[in-house]
Amino acid sequence: MYSSTPELIATCWTSAGDVAPLTIPETSPVPLGERLEAIASTGWAGFGLAYDDLVAASDTIGFSGLRKLIDQAGLRHVEVELLSNWWDESRSHEWKPQFELLLEAAETLGARFIKIGTAFGEPLDDLEFLVEPLRHLTTEASQRGTRIALEPMPFSMVGSMPAAAELMRSVDMSDCGLVVDYWHVFRAGTSLDELSRSLTAEQIFGVELNDADAEIKGTLFEDTRDNRRLCGEGDQDVAGFITTLQAIGFNGPWGVEILSEQHRKRPVREALESARSTALRCFPA
Repeated sequence: MYSSTPELIATCWTSAGDVAPLTIPETSPVPLGERLEAIASTGWAGFGLAYDDLVAASDTIGFSGLRKLIDQAGLRHVEVELLSNWWDESRSHEWKPQFELLLEAAETLGARFIKIGTAFGEPLDDLEFLVEPLRHLTTEASQRGTRIALEPMPFSMVGSMPAAAELMRSVDMSDCGLVVDYWHVFRAGTSLDELSRSLTAEQIFGVELNDADAEIKGTLFEDTRDNRRLCGEGDQDVAGFITTLQAIGFNGPWGVEILSEQHRKRPVREALESARSTALRCFPA
């Protein structure tokens, strides 16, 4: 048993039901009230919502109504995502309205940060062009009481945690940090020793726990979307990842992000129960 149970956050896809990234739209088929009740009743401390779910909430009960549901459910942590194209002023007519809605959601819901990503493609060596756009985003987020958290992915412009950590040092703003997703760490080929050497506790705004088989199935994106395993049920060292981050100085809350065809087909409450119980078993006693 744990002397103190870690606080776990059901990141957006873990509780979304039968919907996947890049589905159009990415709106969960699970009614929001039912979803929050399932998250709270299965022992989670918080949850995340994707952009299209936030749009649906804004258009129906409003963010103030959503905040009431969150408070009634007793959930302590909220995450909102995902913004892309924020570095490209030629596409500002697309991403700036999205960013404004994410800012409004974060402000009203008390979100810990706004998660952002970069474009799919080969990782870039020179990331200097992202520094000023990140500073602008972070300034706006700070003014609304939240922060910016970049998630590196091995199939995107910012492809690894060491590269992302160096980018954060260039940005040099306390409200700009990283989401450290274990799937993206090991699929980028970053060892736990490299992770430990590159990151500081101050840079880590969020963590996402998951597992995977040693073999990649399909493209990297297809593998991350369809084949993630529950924590401890794949071939990766989830327990070692947790203890590495604890040694760096990160103490939670810990996100759990399970994305797989199998997980999506489960009833939401069952999916949430299995995601939480398997994650907890990976923590040291």
